[in-house]
Amino acid sequence: MTRWLVDGMNVVGSIPDGWWRDRQGAMARLVQRLAELRSQSGETVSVVFDGRPFELDAGAVDVAFAPTRGRDAADDEIARRVAADADPAGLTVVTSDRALSERVRHHVAEVMTAGAFLRRLDAL
Repeated sequence: MTRWLVDGMNVVGSIPDGWWRDRQGAMARLVQRLAELRSQSGETVSVVFDGRPFELDAGAVDVAFAPTRGRDAADDEIARRVAADADPAGLTVVTSDRALSERVRHHVAEVMTAGAFLRRLDAL
């Protein structure tokens, strides 16, 4: 069973739907879709966002915000989680960020692009 670790803002930013006008709304919509994946598949789903934390109705989805601010803050948190995982080969990191992809592949985690992941969500 896949364990998903999602680069939240990378996925949100891959959809040119005006997300930048309602960043929190876009984040909430992604979390709802991730909860649907979790519900239908039983797979573990975690997402890490950049930015100031706020309350999200996440259901069984693990939602985290990068503990620091600045460029690549969520990437650093995702890479840290992969490196600390007891079985990083069982993780699939969702990102289209090349640098983050290289960092997590170094720890043998799988990578799926944001576009491929969104197509998977659309198929639910």
